[in-house]
Amino acid sequence: MPRHRGTFKPEREEPYELSRSKVEKFVRCPACFWLERARGVKFPSMPGFNLNTNTDILLKRDFGIYREKQKPHPFMIQNGLEHLVPFQHEDMERWASAMHFGAENHFNTLHKETNILFGGGLDDVWHNRETGELHIVDYKSTAQGVNGPKNQPKPIDLEGPWKAGYKRQMDMYQWVMRGMGYQVNDIGYFVYVDGQHWGINGMLDENPFTATMKFSATLLTYQGNDTWVEDALRGIKKLLQQDTCPPHSEGCEEEIFLKGVLDAISG
Repeated sequence: MPRHRGTFKPEREEPYELSRSKVEKFVRCPACFWLERARGVKFPSMPGFNLNTNTDILLKRDFGIYREKQKPHPFMIQNGLEHLVPFQHEDMERWASAMHFGAENHFNTLHKETNILFGGGLDDVWHNRETGELHIVDYKSTAQGVNGPKNQPKPIDLEGPWKAGYKRQMDMYQWVMRGMGYQVNDIGYFVYVDGQHWGINGMLDENPFTATMKFSATLLTYQGNDTWVEDALRGIKKLLQQDTCPPHSEGCEEEIFLKGVLDAISG
């Protein structure tokens, strides 16, 4: 079956595939979303954060070992979650594939009202053996440095404008998982690893061709709320069918850039 991706074509009958990151773009600035999805404007892209991707891969391997055993990882036990185990499912690798989220048996669900196939790439899921519920898990990596005269590591939290997107990501993935027919708890977890340097002499190993970086690991609990997601999909469908560009959100960096370019070339 042909797939409807990229620029929205109103005449197409196939479900329109929309990733979590594109819904996030709609939330941040409807105008940028409309320009990209309805008119095919390609905004400048950023290079991938390969170090972050590697920490995700390694964390998946950590928890994958205990997925096979169907036992809680020591990190989970240390955080009082011995009643949870990494969820075992034959499609886990497919669910993690953000590039192919719209394919069959991947992490997606169809919103029939808008004919939008919505999904993304999932980091992990933990299973509550007592209730049968699932908890969405997201891996994050950072290097926050130190704070204060005693050079204590800065605390990890979910505060700050850019981290609001992390929370929305959790909301969206809970909504998708429920749409796939699973019983999902509102509580989601962020496994945060924070690169350290204070008090560490260096990173080169005894073998000078290898290096090791130390990370602290923190578990953050988040109370999800996916009640806004369906309305967002309705708003997206309405916007995609619109012939005119909506206003940019206040402070939109892309709008500032575009206006600067127009001012420069117009003299």
